[in-house]
Amino acid sequence: MLINIQTVKQARTAKGWTQQQLADVAGLSLRTIQRVESQGQGSMETCNALCAVLEIDRDELHVENTSIDNPEKRVMIYVLIGVLGGFLSGVLVTLVLN
Repeated sequence: MLINIQTVKQARTAKGWTQQQLADVAGLSLRTIQRVESQGQGSMETCNALCAVLEIDRDELHVENTSIDNPEKRVMIYVLIGVLGGFLSGVLVTLVLN
């Protein structure tokens, strides 16, 4: 799930914690905290742990995924590309043969 990077950093620094201290208090690894603060990536368990120790509501921490990671969206994009490619190929063949 996507986690709001700025919210985590601001809440951590407001408490005066280092990344290592946050990891220790939340029961997470330092690497997990680094990944959250650099990429905004974390599991539901990571999000829950951060919400608990930083006293943040999950809705404030969670970021909606707006990319095409959804398999259904990805398939739709491939289908549209295929249809467009077929259409353009048909137009090209028609122009060449006429």
